[in-house]
Amino acid sequence: MSWRFDLPADVELATHLVREAGRLAARMRTDGVDATRKTDVADIVTAADHAAEDLIVSALREARPDDAIVGEEGANHAGTSGRTWVIDPVDGTYNFFRGMDWWCSALALTDADDVLLGAVHHPPSDQVFVGGPGLPATRDGAALPHLVDVPPDQACASTYLHPPFYDGQVGAAFGRAVNRVATLRMLGSGTMDCVAILRGQCDVIFQHSVPDWDRLPGVALIRSLGGEARVVRAAGVDWHVAGLPSVVAAVAEALVGDHVVS
Repeated sequence: MSWRFDLPADVELATHLVREAGRLAARMRTDGVDATRKTDVADIVTAADHAAEDLIVSALREARPDDAIVGEEGANHAGTSGRTWVIDPVDGTYNFFRGMDWWCSALALTDADDVLLGAVHHPPSDQVFVGGPGLPATRDGAALPHLVDVPPDQACASTYLHPPFYDGQVGAAFGRAVNRVATLRMLGSGTMDCVAILRGQCDVIFQHSVPDWDRLPGVALIRSLGGEARVVRAAGVDWHVAGLPSVVAAVAEALVGDHVVS
């Protein structure tokens, strides 16, 4: 069986879904939510995560019944079209739960070869960012300017690394990467860090052991504006590196150290 896909319609659908999911999560936070610990004190889940994911899954099962679905909070539907929707209903849940504004709802659409699009809703500003390889990047439907490369020693990097990982080989790789840029921020939402690159507020993001729902929506956005994204193996873990081309190359080289970057 063959399928005919309408990517502009997918963009419209993704825009609607992340906006609705983000607004739902924001309303639930206003009413008050409890958190359950997953793996550690900073890795938590709330009822808003589950409700926002359920909202997106229900809509996708109706609108795109042949597509597969993978969600951070357990959604797993096997499709037959060769395409997969990857859902992060609340990215930055710890920030969300603690009342900070650096969080979002995000999703990506992939096929067997690549990511097709990413969509992100930032509820505190009620802005939606959409883009992907071969698609224009937009904020609330308006085109965003192409990314302008900068030298690594002038770059602002964002990352996420828990203190227990500062020692050992992972910590050493992290330190090498930090030393290649001008300044560093840890804000707590990888997808929003990618949005910051689109906004011109940051230049590169690097983080290890990043699942697809935390990586792909932002990668799609960055690539739509001429940025680059790599997965680099260093210190026994995979590092997600994305942003301005020159800075991505420098950070990837630093992470790997004496080994060859593929």
